[in-house]
Amino acid sequence: MKIPILICLVAISAVVGVGLRATNFTAYLGNDPTACNNCHVMGTVYEGWYHSRHQSAATCNDCHTPHALIPKYVVKARSGFNHVSAFATGHIPDAIRATEATRAVVQENCIRCHSETVSQVADGQPDAGRYCFDCHRTVPHGVRGNSLYQ
Repeated sequence: MKIPILICLVAISAVVGVGLRATNFTAYLGNDPTACNNCHVMGTVYEGWYHSRHQSAATCNDCHTPHALIPKYVVKARSGFNHVSAFATGHIPDAIRATEATRAVVQENCIRCHSETVSQVADGQPDAGRYCFDCHRTVPHGVRGNSLYQ
């Protein structure tokens, strides 16, 4: 009875191991923006970032994940699961829209990097209910949907 269970566990481990190797899984654990660009819906976003002033100052993770180690990888795991699920089921959106949790992370990171500027505007308080990117949407990625190479 134990041998079939052992064979099953070895087979599952082999399939998972080959899958992780084939997908270059470890690239998604780091901070290289080209890993984010592997998904076709990220092409114009990546390109916009690459040609922006943020390219020299921030990677995708600097803006889109928390900076504390454990929360960063919780967000990366949740996002990765959502992305893999969309790919596996074929329900890939034309454009990925940020969730409320993602918006909060981006807002926190905008303020973290630009705290000096924020402190000089509106008594140092961001507008209640508004995000930095409500007004500054095109700063890190350019105009949505526009590609320099289309």
